[in-house]
Amino acid sequence: MPRLVVAAPSSGSGKTTVATGLMAAFAERGLAVSPHKAGPDYIDPGYHALATGRPGRNLDAFMCGPELIAPMFAHGAAGCDLAVVEGVMGLYDGAAGRGELASTAQVAKLLRAPVVLVVDASSQSRSVAALVHGFASFDPQVRLGGVILNKVGSDRHEVMLREALEEAGMPVLGVLRRAPQVATPSRHLGLVPVAERHADALAAVAALAEQVRAGCDLDALMALARTAPPLSCEPWSPAGLDVRSGQSGTSGSRQRPDPASPAFEARGPGQPPGSGAAPYGRPVVAVAGGAAFTFSYAEHAELLQAAGAEVVTFDPLRDEALPEGTGGLVIGGGFPEVYAPELSANAPLRAAVSAFAAAGGPVAAECAGLLYLARSLDGKPMCGVLDADARMSERLTLGYREAVAVSDSSLAAAGTRLRGHEFHRTVVEPGAGAAPAWGFTHPERRVEGFVRQGVHASYLHTHWAAEPSVARRFAQAAAARTAAVRGAAAARP
Repeated sequence: MPRLVVAAPSSGSGKTTVATGLMAAFAERGLAVSPHKAGPDYIDPGYHALATGRPGRNLDAFMCGPELIAPMFAHGAAGCDLAVVEGVMGLYDGAAGRGELASTAQVAKLLRAPVVLVVDASSQSRSVAALVHGFASFDPQVRLGGVILNKVGSDRHEVMLREALEEAGMPVLGVLRRAPQVATPSRHLGLVPVAERHADALAAVAALAEQVRAGCDLDALMALARTAPPLSCEPWSPAGLDVRSGQSGTSGSRQRPDPASPAFEARGPGQPPGSGAAPYGRPVVAVAGGAAFTFSYAEHAELLQAAGAEVVTFDPLRDEALPEGTGGLVIGGGFPEVYAPELSANAPLRAAVSAFAAAGGPVAAECAGLLYLARSLDGKPMCGVLDADARMSERLTLGYREAVAVSDSSLAAAGTRLRGHEFHRTVVEPGAGAAPAWGFTHPERRVEGFVRQGVHASYLHTHWAAEPSVARRFAQAAAARTAAVRGAAAARP
């Protein structure tokens, strides 16, 4: 699989501009391009998906473990002509205090992929060679294949930069001139997601493709991508066991769960498993989407489907009822704080969510989902599932976390260990319920989140590929809820 990692010396150098532009430019050539993002970010992959027509996928070695990076890459890139991986922060920046863990450099090494370094050249000339030399020599196992110079001021400036890099023996694969920024508006947590500005985002991606096509040597970049050697791993499979179980974690390591098995079998009152009752079919797991809930990893839906569930998306801004037959509810991250008045105004759906939770329905809520389940958000009534109130905060909470499940829930058995990340500018008071969701063990020790009946709600974003048992557990809870509701309905005269 030809592949490139797009990195930079630091954030703000132009990685997203170049990576998204490259994806779109190669896709315009008729290539099937697989888009990837190092790290946990949800927003950039949305732009990658627009550029390529394929799901943007994250490669996070902290949350999923280094051993899953190549298999997950192979899963996402299957059948493609080229893969482009956008890095995170600076090339060698990773999890605080953990060396190279979760850095772009580590991902590049695990994928045996050449790195293209995007350099903001706006305030330097010959010094660019020293900068690039340092990055190229810092870790000999990282193969720096060339440079794309960003924010170059003039023809003369370009000549000086090229001469310096020629002395250093580093190929220049592209030059992007200093120009007005393509319209990619930002706010308190980064770029505005694609779902909130789809038409404008399409235009922005087309403009990025034009910039990259005009300034970069696409043939040379493709030739560099083809120097990546074959990967020896098997692709990750949502039907497979995870590596922490001691199995391979790749395709073929576990049979796909059978929706007709006892876990998914619909039975009448008093009927034991395997009694021959006709199955009700796959349980419906409703996943919140739309402009307010845009944060989700593609593998989560794949894992739920592999566990026997039917995944149906609904929009809490527009839909006044949960999808028909909902047996489980997933409310991921996003920006409910931006849409609090509109979410609050949808009283029928708030009541439906509240009733579903009160009846013991399984609910998995992360960050934005936590806010939506609270009594209020910035004074606006929300679903009232949790005895807590949420508000915006000036303080950014950001970073990786190591956590253990404190309470048994529809999502995780007590004692389940996961790694995740927090990323928000809101506060929920209180921060934990009588039965907390997680106990954080690193970087600080505290309890967080809420478990109440079937509800698991927390600020922690997790990647279920690291622990597929959570998806299976949740799908089984959804199936049990569906069987109970339909069994009760069948028993009524």
